[in-house]
Amino acid sequence: MEASHTFTPEERAEPVTLPTETRVAVIGLGYVGLPLALAVARHFDVIGLDINEKRVAELNDGVDHTGEATGAALKSSTALLTADTSKLTGVSIFIVTVPTPVDATNTPDLKPVMSACRSVGKYISKGSVVVFESTVYPGVTEDICGPLLEEVSGLKCGADFFLGYSPERINPGDREHTVDRITKVIAGQTPEVTEKLAALYGAVTSGGVFRARNIKTAEAAKVIENSQRDINIAFVNEITMIFQKLGISVLDVLDAAGSKWNFLKFSPGLVGGHCIGVDPFYLAHRAIEVGHNPEVILAGRRINDSFGDFIADRIASQLESGARVLILGLTFKEDVPDLRNSKVIDVIRGLEKRGCKVDVHDPLADVEEAKQEYGVTLLRRLSDVTGDDVAHEPENRKTQQDQRYDCVVGAVAHQAYREFPRSGLNHLLKSGGLLADIKGMWRPMDLPSTIRRWQP
Repeated sequence: MEASHTFTPEERAEPVTLPTETRVAVIGLGYVGLPLALAVARHFDVIGLDINEKRVAELNDGVDHTGEATGAALKSSTALLTADTSKLTGVSIFIVTVPTPVDATNTPDLKPVMSACRSVGKYISKGSVVVFESTVYPGVTEDICGPLLEEVSGLKCGADFFLGYSPERINPGDREHTVDRITKVIAGQTPEVTEKLAALYGAVTSGGVFRARNIKTAEAAKVIENSQRDINIAFVNEITMIFQKLGISVLDVLDAAGSKWNFLKFSPGLVGGHCIGVDPFYLAHRAIEVGHNPEVILAGRRINDSFGDFIADRIASQLESGARVLILGLTFKEDVPDLRNSKVIDVIRGLEKRGCKVDVHDPLADVEEAKQEYGVTLLRRLSDVTGDDVAHEPENRKTQQDQRYDCVVGAVAHQAYREFPRSGLNHLLKSGGLLADIKGMWRPMDLPSTIRRWQP
């Protein structure tokens, strides 16, 4: 395979225009791949491939459990969504958007990417371009994926087919920074490939494209975006731990500090999900490979990975042994159903370890997935416990005290929880109960004097 080459501005190729009949395949139809496939299909002939046949069947029925695409968008799209790899015949541009997780030891797990390469390699032909959007450490595209594609296809990378990288920037649940509005970083193996990617992504997004100097630069840009955010949150989580020992709420401190014009407004939080809680390990792994000890990156990871147990300890210290606790929210962030790498489970396990009896509710999470992934049996409705609709419970109606909780924990700021009325929270808690508001979503709410309040 040809070595990575850095292109100077003088080497930039002439702009190209891709014909609308250009056949593009998006490999992986998750939070990243599905919105991308639908957006590209507005301009080109698109095949969306996913190995999960159930997922594909649901999408073809107009159902997206991730919430990233509406039924109307799915039904009106011209994209062919399939689990049949034979449909990749004749594709000229392949875009790989499969997950890049870590294993139990926080080592990068490239198996999904390598599996995608084996599938794609069978169908690439002379002139094909294979673009990776999955988050990886610098060098994966050219040093691992390129040789594997060569092996499967029998073609020479950099001569017969070409590589590209354009990091995904999807933020699940974000309706403002969608794939058709953000700036796309692009890099191709040759100047001509870079311009081909500029034509492809430039047609899709109004945010334009940024031509990175080379593929490794584009890979590095992606992996530091989330690592930077992880480190910033780790700082706030650490000062939360310090201020708790001083009897100060970090949320109050951040309100005051945030009045300065150049203060960076990060909040404490449970850092999970498939990006921020994972990507720094990719950068750290590569750093160690080249002989550098990534102290700041790994320190941030240690702090953030310990924060859930810290929160559990702070809450449990204010409760009696055997207290009944209700956790509101299990997904890794607000207003999305994604349970992957949710750190709420650390709060749950921490409370259980300290003798609490924990129930969990989440209006968006899949009940079966929660059971399979974490062994958590979700309450389908809060009324299963109280016998009433707490979100609309009149203040003058009462639930028996023995049905109420000693503590309610606001773990994920779903809209359904943010909009809870005062009476709803009062209805869930015993007299003298504790409302632990991890996200600070009920700070403005005036609560009865019979309810204790805690926030980070």
